[in-house]
Amino acid sequence: MSCKSCSTEKDGQPRGCKNNGTCGTDSCNKLTVFDWLANMSLPQGQEPFLGVEVRFKNGRKQYYKNTENLTLSIGDVVATQAQSGHDIGMVTLTGELVKIQMKRKKVDINSEEDVMKIYRKASQRDIDVWSKARDREDPMKVKARQFAIDLKLQMKISDIEFQGDASKATFYYTAEERVDFRELIKLFAKEFKTRIEMKQVGFRQEASRLGGIGSCGRELCCSTWLTDFRSVSTSAARYQQLSLNPLKLAGQCGKLKCCLNYELDAYLDALKDFPKTDTKLYTEKGTAVCQKTDIFKGHMWYAYEGEWMNWHKLTTDQANEIIALNKKKQKVASLEEYAVQLIEEVKSEYENVVGQDSLTRFDSPKRKNKRRNNRGKSKRKDNVTQSPQQNPQPKRQHKNRPAKPKDNNAK
Repeated sequence: MSCKSCSTEKDGQPRGCKNNGTCGTDSCNKLTVFDWLANMSLPQGQEPFLGVEVRFKNGRKQYYKNTENLTLSIGDVVATQAQSGHDIGMVTLTGELVKIQMKRKKVDINSEEDVMKIYRKASQRDIDVWSKARDREDPMKVKARQFAIDLKLQMKISDIEFQGDASKATFYYTAEERVDFRELIKLFAKEFKTRIEMKQVGFRQEASRLGGIGSCGRELCCSTWLTDFRSVSTSAARYQQLSLNPLKLAGQCGKLKCCLNYELDAYLDALKDFPKTDTKLYTEKGTAVCQKTDIFKGHMWYAYEGEWMNWHKLTTDQANEIIALNKKKQKVASLEEYAVQLIEEVKSEYENVVGQDSLTRFDSPKRKNKRRNNRGKSKRKDNVTQSPQQNPQPKRQHKNRPAKPKDNNAK
């Protein structure tokens, strides 16, 4: 569904959202929360909660008080209090679920600094001023980046966000080190004729604001539902037996992918039954070293020192049993005694995963042309029954040998 509030129309149809579905109006449902308490009525005597969640550009959310007791619903565009002037945003959550969200994020509704007020529902004039300011953001971004390049500043301006009344512009930037941008702010104020605020964000926050498609083929988690960014280390890839290739492990932000932490707990639980890979197995035949592990099947491969080409597969129970004997200063005869006991089950039977129905059950059967088949059969019979005398073939002449002239006087 396309966004109608911030899109340009062509032939009467909206082209789509200019801000990657993050303009905060209409059908842009980025980082929305499902209100599972919407259909539940409050107990008698309990007053409705005054807190309201409002979303702005690129998923930025804040909580406000509905002190005017306005009848608000999800999707309403409202004018909210700001440090100077007012801002325009869209209501994304109301009711008791806002109280749970504020408690989870440790936001006190009685704090005047953290929680401001909602003035009114946005009028058409407010929306017009806001939309004109939003149209200025992309040209300003191009000029701002050129100014930073001219001043040779090691920073990247990723996005610009105007306040709802167009009185202030916030420049979001990323940088590896500390940047002195005092001269840059003077150029911005002189060129754009508005108040300037510089705000540094991390590389993960930049990727979440800009959005994109990940290597899995789906939209980035940080730009759709992921709100908190936990630290990701290379040990998460080692536990999951992934190759330490930075090109494959890094996301669009240049950091390690957040999805490396999703299944990490399951791998850590499975690895509790495995002995440490650096533990050696001492046998009478020799010392064995772990070469490979299969977490899903619970198998480990060991090889004798000096015979690295021959691997012996053991289960985790068998490896733990040998380690327990080694701790008692006992040695087993060899790994072959344990490896022979493993019998792999090979399924030779075909399993129809689709079901008993055939995939071609709706296809119409091909009709055989009987007349063509009969003609072909009759021709084959004629060729087989025909004798070489009835169909004599001329003798081939050699290329270099000339043909003998016919003698008319011969009898």
